Amino acid sequence: MRSRLSPSACSVTMTGMYQMEEAMSVDESVTQDLVKTLENGHDGFQRAAERLSSSNEPALAAEFAKFGAQRGQFATELAQMAANYGDDVDKRSTVPGAIHRGWMAVKDMLAGSEADGVLDAAAQGEDHAVEEYESALKADISEGLRAVITRQYAEVKAARDRVVGARDSALAKNN
Repeated sequence: MRSRLSPSACSVTMTGMYQMEEAMSVDESVTQDLVKTLENGHDGFQRAAERLSSSNEPALAAEFAKFGAQRGQFATELAQMAANYGDDVDKRSTVPGAIHRGWMAVKDMLAGSEADGVLDAAAQGEDHAVEEYESALKADISEGLRAVITRQYAEVKAARDRVVGARDSALAKNN
């Protein structure tokens, strides 16, 4: 069952009749936000994996590449679910995602793509992803979507914890 339309989806006409406006359902809006976040995560992990592979961190690079592939699969899963309901999920990048990628590029210039800088940027991106999932789970979404998001959230949170652990370990080594 689909979640109801957001309150702004209806308006009252002069005659007191309800008129439907073009609006997204809560499920569609939540799915769209998560797909954008996941696409940003996919791109970010792929870029981080490339940088880590050239900084004597091949195991971590492989793990980041795996996380990037996972994010791509999650985005595809949610987009397919939305398409099955007739929703159109626009996959363009979010402003926070673009800002994060820009921040990662600036950090790379300053840190010379050192593993510490890459890990710190990735940890910040993962914190954002976890926040997006937590926000999605607070929304009034359908049970089917909630089940998928709950499963994905557990894996995103585990990846975030691994990234934060790697960052903290690298910082401890350098201090």
